[in-house]
Amino acid sequence: MKARHILIATLAVSSGLAAPQAHAQDDDYASLDEDGAKKKKRKQRKSAVRDEVVREIVKGTYAKANVGGAGYLLDFASFVNWGTSLGLAVGQDFVDQASHSMAWELSLYQGIHNGTHYQTQGDLGCKGVGGAAPCVEGDLRTYTFLASLEYSIYPQRRVGIGGRLGGGVLYSPLLMEPTYYQDEVVSGTWGGYDPGYHNAAHPAVLVGPTFEYYTKLSHFSVGVDADVIYAIGWDLGTSITGALKYTF
Repeated sequence: MKARHILIATLAVSSGLAAPQAHAQDDDYASLDEDGAKKKKRKQRKSAVRDEVVREIVKGTYAKANVGGAGYLLDFASFVNWGTSLGLAVGQDFVDQASHSMAWELSLYQGIHNGTHYQTQGDLGCKGVGGAAPCVEGDLRTYTFLASLEYSIYPQRRVGIGGRLGGGVLYSPLLMEPTYYQDEVVSGTWGGYDPGYHNAAHPAVLVGPTFEYYTKLSHFSVGVDADVIYAIGWDLGTSITGALKYTF
């Protein structure tokens, strides 16, 4: 009888000791499961960030400078040489998506051209003396004020290809002294014919493609603008300029 009581007591004590150990093991397993779940979530978040495409392109308000060449394609081509085109512009990207963007721009372009001397034009025959080509002052300087809209797509992260459309006015000041121009050029050489090119501003329209590359200096981009500009009462011209843009 005693032996059976001793055996029962021993089993009871063993069960009491085993229960806390079982609970402790369960707690340890639960803790391990929680730590594993947290690590898994952190790993998933890191993977999502790593897989996200980072454009590294700054868009917004910008200033741009252009320099390149420009020439005339119709009437002026006979007597006016290709020259230099310089531009300054400000604008803003008002649509900024990974695949496309849109911007407005206000710009001022200055064109500088060497031309045939007015006496040579008279000898060769311009409109004032029975020819077909227009009589122009000779050397020309033009100022073109433009407002334009540009739309671009991005086949690659840093490369933008697009086009722009705009309008404005072109003005070409008379570079000669006005009295000399009227007396010696118009009346004396051109037989009294005054083409009137320098008397007023000429409405102008612009259209052309654009190319832009966003450098790793995130606020800077470089590009090329190729424009065709038609000024009413002036001529059809084209310009190809390189651009440097800084976005604030």
